[in-house]
This record gives sequence, C-alpha cells and structure tokens, in this order.
Amino acid sequence: MNDIGILAIDQGTTSSRAIVFSLNGKKISSSQQEFTQHYPANGWVEHDPEEIWNTTLDTCKTALEQAKQKNTQVKCIGITNQRETTLVWNKETGKCIYPAIVWQDRRTAAFCEKHKHYEPTIREKTGLLLDPYFSASKVKWILDEVEGARNLANKGKLAFGTVDSFLIWRLTNGASHVTDATNASRTNLFNIHTQEWDEELLEFFDIPASMLPTVLDCSTDFGIASKKLLGEDIPIAGVAGDQQAALVGQSCFNVGDLKSTYGTGCFALLNTGEHAVLSSHKLLTTVGYRLKGKTTYALEGAIFTAGANIQWLRDGIGVLQHAKQSQVLAESLDYDHGVFLVPGFAGLGAPHWDPNARASLFGMTRGTTPAHFARAALEAVCYQTRELMQAMHNDGIPSSKVWVDGGMVANDWLCQFLSDILEVDVFRPNMMESTAQGAAFLAGLHVGLYADLQDISQYKTVDTVFSPELGEGIRNRLLKKWDLAVKSTLAFSQE
Repeated sequence: MNDIGILAIDQGTTSSRAIVFSLNGKKISSSQQEFTQHYPANGWVEHDPEEIWNTTLDTCKTALEQAKQKNTQVKCIGITNQRETTLVWNKETGKCIYPAIVWQDRRTAAFCEKHKHYEPTIREKTGLLLDPYFSASKVKWILDEVEGARNLANKGKLAFGTVDSFLIWRLTNGASHVTDATNASRTNLFNIHTQEWDEELLEFFDIPASMLPTVLDCSTDFGIASKKLLGEDIPIAGVAGDQQAALVGQSCFNVGDLKSTYGTGCFALLNTGEHAVLSSHKLLTTVGYRLKGKTTYALEGAIFTAGANIQWLRDGIGVLQHAKQSQVLAESLDYDHGVFLVPGFAGLGAPHWDPNARASLFGMTRGTTPAHFARAALEAVCYQTRELMQAMHNDGIPSSKVWVDGGMVANDWLCQFLSDILEVDVFRPNMMESTAQGAAFLAGLHVGLYADLQDISQYKTVDTVFSPELGEGIRNRLLKKWDLAVKSTLAFSQE
C-alpha cells in the first residue's frame, strides 16, 4: 500500500521550493531553485514572473517524482508564498504585463507619503499602514505607468494577484482566480472586519474590482492542478501567506502564542484570537488564518531584511563565501566588539516604518574584519526582534516564549543570542521549514487527512530550547548602543 503525502509549494522571495510531507509532518522529498533578483532603480525590487513560474513548476515535478519513487501518493497541494508581491496579468493570455513588484520595493513611497492623511481610514479597515510594502499602491503604479494597462483594466481584461493567485491561475490553466484571506489581508484593499474587498479603498487606489481574485478560507477547494502540468490531477486545498502558514506550522493556535520566522526578512506573529487588536505601537493587525468562515487574527511585526543581510555580505560585498560562515565568524568575537549594523536596505519596518531609511554601519575601525560584519548582521536581527516583542508587550499581549523557524535558525549562535536579548526561552522545532509544513497541514485539513487543529498540534516537536544566559549589564549596554545606532540612522534618513 502506498504512503500518503501532501505537496507543499513554498514560493519565497529568493527561491521556489516544493516539499512532499508525510502526514506526521516529516519530509519525504524536496526540491529548491533560486531565482534572480532584479534591482532596476534605487529602492526598486522585481522578479521575472516566468522565472517564478518555471522554478515552481520544476521543483514540483522533481519533488513529486522523488515521492513517487518512494511509493508515496500525493493527495493534495498546499501553497504558501512571499506576501504583498504584486503581479498583473492579461486574462486572455495569462502573461504578466509587467515584472512582479516585490514586497521590498519602495517605488511608491512618494505616493504613500502624499496621502498619509488617509492612513487612519486604511488602518481602521485593513489593520495595515499606508506603505509601499503592501500591494495596492503597486497595482496602482502598474496601471498608471504601463502603457495601455488602465484601459485594459477598465475593460475587465486584467487580473491582479499575489503570488499564490498567480500560481493557482497557472496550475489550473486559468480556471481559478482565487486567493485566501491571509494574502488578501496584506493588500491594503481587504476589510479584515467584513472579510470583503472594500469599495472605498478600491476607489481610493483607483483599482477596478474586476481585477481582484475571489477570497476563500485558508483550507478549502482552490481548484485542480492540471494533469498536463504535474502528471496527475491534484486538488489545491490549502493556501496561506508565508508568515501565516508558519503560524499554522508552529501550531500557534492559542491566544498569546508567538512565532518568529527568519527568512529573507523576519516576521513575528502573535495570535490574538477572534479579536482584531489595533496596535498603539505601529504593529500590523492581520488575518492569522480563516477556517470554516471563522477568522483568527494576529498582531504582526515586520523586519524587512534578515537572511537578506547575510546574502548582502555574501553576494553584495563578498565578505562571506557562504552563509554558514556567519556562525563561525560570529562565535570568534566577544560581546563588546563594537560594530553595529542597522539594516535599512529596504527601509525600516515595524515599529519605525521609515521607507527612506538606509543601512548604516557604526563603530568600525582599522581592525574591523569580516567577523565583525557577520556578527553585526546577525545581532541586528535579534535587536529588531526585541523591538517587535516589546511593542507586542506594550499593546497588552505579552509572551513568555518564542517559537522560531526559517533558514537562519539553523544557526545555534543566532538562537542563543536571540534568547539572551529577548530574555525569554526560544524554542526551535525539529521541522524548521514551518512555513511549508503549515501549508501542507492546511491542505490536509480540508481533504480530511487531519480531523482538526488539535490533531495537527500533535506533530509539533522541539529540537532545542535556548534559555537566556547573558548578564543584565552587558545586555543593557548593547541595547543602549543599538538604540543610539537606530536613532542616528533615522535622523540621517530625514536629511
């Protein structure tokens, strides 16, 4: 008898990955391909939609073939994706009319700044800020700047989607133009209280409703992935944006549960249950997941660059040959090494929300080495996580521990320093690809492979618990210097 598996598509910012999971959440097969990052102008970040598609399709085929060789029958597909990244395509041809504008892109900063007076309305309806980070201003830019785009949109010939929608459209040969509530909640167009696209916001951004996908629960019928593409018809049964998928993968199903994912960026989500808590400290209110029409909300703090800091050291300035070097280099220095990196490569996210901020390095001397760069890049992620956790605490929902996941947390030094700076226990699970795992769980839930969320929770296992060891005096000294570095960076961005 064949084993049963679930295919998870994890389409990220720097790579596309496909993993076939067993029902207990263990990896059966996987495939991953990196793709090109395009920077056509200062603050602009783009992806080639066809490269997103081709790498996704190739990895799916490879993972499915590997699973087949292990006598595993794939029952369904779950999709998780880089959120906010915006694609607009022609409904007749399925081809995008412009490259994908990535979530990190800041080209619409001037528009957002000009209309800051409207931000309270956006915040009340969507739980978000008016910021280039989100999809709506990106869609508006495409319609305004691409020749003929607005005319086609007004005729109902264009479709908008985040990456999940684009992939589902392609996988179903255009049969399904859908998204899920978590991805919809990241657009600046979706009212998280009514759970509907908001007419007033569509009018403000001048986006025709005919462009929008239908919004579904996270675990439901999204269409059938074509046999012509994957070798067999497979139902797409689960979808969630990458951070919300990680919330599910980490089984953060109770109010106060906190997970922090360290990939290209870092995103901390705190489950707030059925209440959409409006932050007083510049955190985002978002949909955590929606199941059987019931919405669970979350508070979110976003750090725009985490693993991207290490990627910059490797690819941008050649300080590292490979990312794994960062741990060895970091371990070679004492706490008082003196160098601080404020990684404003794509502006600063929560709780500062300054799209004009740029990266800054402080404390360099003639004795500064690659080790200092690596250590400062890793430490920055931990300092920024503390800022997010402090904001959550100030909003009235403290958390006594943090569940971490993502590629960076394979680094033991990073996890220990994170615990030291946060002053709480940091739990690292055995399955660090919680994002993909969460998408698989959502898909399996819909097709009956899991009974309920409690059933899913049994597969959450701990690899290592990191507890605080750093002395209070050293911690306070480091945090004081970090605060000074951030204030200096923000001051510079205003000039």
